[in-house]
Amino acid sequence: MKEKVVAFVPIKLNSQRLPHKNILPLGEHSLSWYIFETLLKVKNIDEVYVFCSDEEIRKYLPNGVKFLKRDSYLDGDMVKGNEIYQSFIELIDSDIYILAHTTSPFLSSVTIDTALSNVLHNSYDSALSVQKKQTFAWYDGQPLNYELNNVPRTQDITPVYIETSGFFMFKRNIFLDFGRRIGFNPYLQVVSDMEAIDIDTKEDYEFALKVYHHENQSPVY
Repeated sequence: MKEKVVAFVPIKLNSQRLPHKNILPLGEHSLSWYIFETLLKVKNIDEVYVFCSDEEIRKYLPNGVKFLKRDSYLDGDMVKGNEIYQSFIELIDSDIYILAHTTSPFLSSVTIDTALSNVLHNSYDSALSVQKKQTFAWYDGQPLNYELNNVPRTQDITPVYIETSGFFMFKRNIFLDFGRRIGFNPYLQVVSDMEAIDIDTKEDYEFALKVYHHENQSPVY
C-alpha cells in the first residue's frame, strides 16, 4: 500500500531578524510562494500545507496549498522547532512528513523528488538537503577531515556535508518515538550552491534578489 506523504511549511509573519521575511517580494511573487510551488510539483506528495497562525498568508500562496491554523503561541521567539512539528503531526496524519522552509526559494522539485524516492523505495528512514564541501575543514580547533602531517590533494580529501535547512523528510515513527527530524539511516541529498541559498538576514535577501534577477535576466532596480 502506498505510503501517505504530507509536506508542510511552518510560517510566522512576525519574523525578527528580517521583518516580514516570508512575504517579501522576489520577482513576481512573495518569498513564500516559491517553496510551495516547488512542493506542489513533486508527484509523490499527497498534500501540501502552510502551518501559520495568520490567515493573511493565504493570499501569498499558489493554488493547491492547504491552510492549517496554528496556535499563536508557536510564533514566540523562544519556541523550538520540535514544538511546531509536534503540533502539526498531532493534527495531520501521514506516513512520511516533509518539512520545508520558505527561506530556500531556489530548491527544485527534482531535488525533493529524488530524496523522497529514496525514502519511499530504499531503506532510508529520513532525508535532508546538504551541501557537499570537498575542502580542508576544521572543528573545535582541530582539522576535521585530514591530518596535518599528511595533507592530501583536494580531490582526494574526504568531503564534509553541511545541512542547508532546505528540507527534512522523515517517517512518522522517527519523530514520534525519538523526537528527531533526522533518523538513523538518512539519505543525504546534495544540492547545488544556488539551491542551498538560505534567507535569514537582509544581506541574504539582497543576495537572493541578485541571483533571481541574474537567472531570469531581468534588471535590478
